[in-house]
Amino acid sequence: MGRGRWRRAGSALWRVVAVWAVSTLTMLVLAGILPDFKLQSDNGDSATRIAVTAASGAGAFGLLSALVWPLLVRALLLVPALVLGLLAFFLNGSLLLLALHLTPEGRGEAGAETAVVVAAVMSAVASAAGGALAVRDDDAYRRRLYRLADRRRRRGTLGQPGPAAPGTVFIQLDGVGHDVLTAAVTKGVMPTVARWLGQSPAGSVPTHRLTPWRTDWSSQTGASQLGILHGSNHDVPAFRWYEKDTGEVMVSNRPASAVELQRRAVRRTGDGGLLTVDGASRGNLFSGGAEQLALVLSMAARRGRENRSRAGYFAYFSDPANAVRTALSFVAEVFREIGESTRARVERRRPRVGRGGLYPFIRAFATVVERDVVVAAVIGDMLAGRSAVYADLVAYDEVAHHSGPTGRDVEKVLRRLDRSLALLSQVAEHAPRAYRIVLLSDHGQSPGETFRARYGLTLADLVRAGCGLPVPRRARRTHSGAEARAAVRAALRRPVEEGADERRPARRAEPIVLASGNLGLVSFPDVRHRMTREEIDRRHPALLPTLADHPGIGFLLVRSAGRGPLVLGARGAEVYLDEDPADLGPLADFGPGALEAVRRTDGFPHTADIMVNSWYDPQDGEVLAFEEQIGSHGGLGGAQSRPFLLSPLVLTAPVADGGELVGAEAVHRVLRRWLGEAVGPQIPVTDAAPLPAEAVVPLSAEASVPVDDSPSGASTGTAFAVVDRAPQDKTH
Repeated sequence: MGRGRWRRAGSALWRVVAVWAVSTLTMLVLAGILPDFKLQSDNGDSATRIAVTAASGAGAFGLLSALVWPLLVRALLLVPALVLGLLAFFLNGSLLLLALHLTPEGRGEAGAETAVVVAAVMSAVASAAGGALAVRDDDAYRRRLYRLADRRRRRGTLGQPGPAAPGTVFIQLDGVGHDVLTAAVTKGVMPTVARWLGQSPAGSVPTHRLTPWRTDWSSQTGASQLGILHGSNHDVPAFRWYEKDTGEVMVSNRPASAVELQRRAVRRTGDGGLLTVDGASRGNLFSGGAEQLALVLSMAARRGRENRSRAGYFAYFSDPANAVRTALSFVAEVFREIGESTRARVERRRPRVGRGGLYPFIRAFATVVERDVVVAAVIGDMLAGRSAVYADLVAYDEVAHHSGPTGRDVEKVLRRLDRSLALLSQVAEHAPRAYRIVLLSDHGQSPGETFRARYGLTLADLVRAGCGLPVPRRARRTHSGAEARAAVRAALRRPVEEGADERRPARRAEPIVLASGNLGLVSFPDVRHRMTREEIDRRHPALLPTLADHPGIGFLLVRSAGRGPLVLGARGAEVYLDEDPADLGPLADFGPGALEAVRRTDGFPHTADIMVNSWYDPQDGEVLAFEEQIGSHGGLGGAQSRPFLLSPLVLTAPVADGGELVGAEAVHRVLRRWLGEAVGPQIPVTDAAPLPAEAVVPLSAEASVPVDDSPSGASTGTAFAVVDRAPQDKTH
């Protein structure tokens, strides 16, 4: 063994001994503080005997955490992910009790509740101590990165040997509109993005450009992400819609629907997707053709163990310190939401929607668990040197639906997302290949109260009134289609719930009314084809005038038997789209591109009999959601149709000067072009500065970095570098 190997072995042994010593000291301190935690017999022991007991207990706990914990987590993959997060405390405490029984003469003793506390503290302290020691040993840290990269090269995941081309990481901030991002940068809420744009208060050279783009009429994740990842969102008219040929309601965030939509897109384009070449898909609705998958909803419908969307939780929760810190952050976020919603009620804020029931837990999942696990997976992908990674962070979108697109509540979420971006930027400096980080969003959100709150009835009630059908005396709340809810239900292994508006009508002659943000869809299931205006008027003469003249409705799209697609508005306004109208009528207020967006949707095979877009105020940017959301998206009107694309300057401009990027399919073409571009020489990993000591906490898979999630700036959550993930089957 050469001198270098002896030195490395000695350094590793020193770190193990140091962490053991810190853990022993922590156990001694806790034994002195907690009355229900003992390290001595009832008759008392000498200080030396107590120290030996503590050292034995700490050593046994460390070995059990390293060897037994990953096996427990893998065995518990069948347990829902959220339940696994809560079980982290109890499993960790059980390992400590077992470790105490392994001490000399079994002198260690702790109550069950105390064991949970002691195990959590020891895991956090040991992880932090190991991280500090590893980072201060720069050579050791860099060697670890080299080992990760070399391991992947030997297994063939980096392609041909030799210098690799730069990789690309696409991070989708779900629901963050262009205007919200620019406002957050101006206020100092997102300093990392400000630095990329050269707008840091300390001054910086811009490295990225910001480009707005315009969504299709269906401004929601299902349509946008399908178009971005697979190059086609044809025949996705809304977030949910009824298909007459199958008699099924398609819902974009329902696993069975997601896998079908992905199959249709692949069949239409003849291509697997954006990520087919050494790609990874993390936290998305669709796979993009990637082999490496974690928390991908279209995979949740599959039954094979390797394809389960929740299998991505294993690598993260396989470290007990990771699990404990995320669980603590989860609990803190639940109480944070309860406090925020209570404050909103006390201050009588308007507009406001209900935020009780399971919502605090759904919010905590989106803003803590989903974020930590997805960021962890991306870090693992970067350290493994994968060519292309696409990840979706849904935290802002979920909170903005209930708190509104702007305000103190969502600013806190944006601040924590920015810390995750800073973390990824730091990790990129140590990856085995250069990485270009592209930030983008799939849509924005438009503010406004709900249709039900303003008028006391739902869209379904209004449609029934226009059809001459009985209307319930009390309007029922419309099921919300927030993306995070489907992720939670997939993690819990429960099917996506169907709201009252998705159930079959009592009689087939009655209409099915579905809501997608401020976009509504009306279908008559007893008619197998798309009904024309003339047919609708013959059956229900008052329906179209009732809808078009209602003050909460912006416009309707129907099809005329003789003149094609037709937009109807108040006071008898009619715009025939195939006749290139000079007067856009009710479409004029919805901005440039509204005509083209509506015309394109009219050509979809599964467009509803009546497409309804809510009222929109161009001055305030407000819409009226048909769902229970005060920040909504899904139709036309305001910021929801204006997401952003933030790209490195080393990449070619998304569009030529004066041009406009329109539609998710156009974004796909830009991203595919960027993946094919060569951007200068690769930056060798040896030229990267070491990460700061406080930024790295080594876990069981050799690398991790904490995500700052606490109001005071203390690290309470971690991101785990996922390595050694087995390839999984492609959808196509």
